[in-house]
Amino acid sequence: MIAETDEVRALVRDFAQKEVAPRAAQTDQEHRFPEEALARAAELGLLGVTVPERYGGAGLGHRAFALLIEEVARVCASTAVIIDVHTSVGMEPILIFGTEAQRQEWLPRLASGEILGAFALTEPGSGSDAASLRTTARRVDGGWVLSGSKIFITNLGHAGIYTVMARTGGAGASGVSAFIVEAGTKGLGFGQPMSKMGLNGSPTGELFLEDCFVPEDRLLGEEGHGFRVAMSALDSGRIGISAQAVGLAQGALDDAVGYMKERQQFGHAIAEFQGLQFMVADMATQVEAARLMTYRAADMCDAGVPFTAEASMAKLFATDTAMRVTTDAVQLLGGYGYIEEYPVARRMRDAKACQIYEGTNQVQRVVIARGLLR
Repeated sequence: MIAETDEVRALVRDFAQKEVAPRAAQTDQEHRFPEEALARAAELGLLGVTVPERYGGAGLGHRAFALLIEEVARVCASTAVIIDVHTSVGMEPILIFGTEAQRQEWLPRLASGEILGAFALTEPGSGSDAASLRTTARRVDGGWVLSGSKIFITNLGHAGIYTVMARTGGAGASGVSAFIVEAGTKGLGFGQPMSKMGLNGSPTGELFLEDCFVPEDRLLGEEGHGFRVAMSALDSGRIGISAQAVGLAQGALDDAVGYMKERQQFGHAIAEFQGLQFMVADMATQVEAARLMTYRAADMCDAGVPFTAEASMAKLFATDTAMRVTTDAVQLLGGYGYIEEYPVARRMRDAKACQIYEGTNQVQRVVIARGLLR
C-alpha cells in the first residue's frame, strides 16, 4: 500500500513514463481510449487514491491525488482527465454524501478500477447556470423516473456509474437532487463522442435519459440537496483540474528546455539567447506558482477546512498558466512547434479545455469575488 506522497510521485512518474507516455501520441491521433494504461493504473492502486482503505482504496488525500494527476498529465492529458473525473467528481460524491450501503456497494468497485465513474450536471441549455437544469426525476413506486439529457460528459460510454443531477422540486438549486445511475439501466443512452480540439483520448458527449427508472436507494444524499452535492464535487474536482494544468505546463516546459539545448541557430544553441532564456524563466516561475497554489488547496481540503476560494484560485491561475506556457512552448519551437510530430502542439490543444470545464475561469472569478465580499 502506498504510504507517502513522495512514494506516490515516484510510483506515478514511473507508471507515466512506462505505460502512458509511449501511447500518448497514438491516444491523441487515433482518438483512442487508453485501456491498457488504465488497466495498469488499476493494478497499481492508482484509481482509488482518495478512497479509505476500508472500501478498498489507498486511504490517501488530495495532495497525493494532485501528484497523480500532475505526473500523468505531464505526458498525456487525456489519460489524466479520465482518472481525474473518475476519482474526484465520479467517486467523491458517494464518499461524502452516500449512505454506508452505497459506499459499500460502489466504492470498492470504483477504487479497484472494475468500473469507472462519471458526473452528469451540464445540459445543452445550462452550463455555468447549472441551477437552471431541466432534467427531471419523477417519484414512482420504488424509486424515480429520470428524463432529460446531459452534455459534455467525460468517460461517456466507458463509465460504470453516472452521478446525475435532476430536478425533483421547483425552480432553482433547491429543487435539484442527485442520483446514482448504473450503466446498462434501461432508458440510459449515449450520443456519439464529440470531435474536440484536444483531449482526444477522453470520450466526451451527450447522455440521454428516457424514462430511466432508478431505485429509491440510488438517491444520493437527501432529496433537494443535489446542487450541494454537485458544488462540493466541483470544489475538489478543481484541485484535479489544477493539477492537470500544472502537469501540462510542466511537460511543455520540459519540451521547450530540451529543444533549446539542441537547436542551433547563428552558430549557437538557442538556449544561449537571453531573450529566449527570459521566456523559459517566466514559464518556470509561473508553473511553480501554479503548483504551489494547487498543493495548498489540496492540503486545505485534506485538513478539513474550507477551501472553495483556494481551489478556484488554483484552478484559475493554473489553467491560465497552462495555456500561456504551452503557447510559449510552441513559439520557442518555431515551425516545429506547430506540427503534430512534436508534443507541444498536442499540449496546447489540450490546455484550452482546462480553462473551460469544472467551471469556466470567468465563473472562478465570480466564486473568488463572492468569497471575498460575502
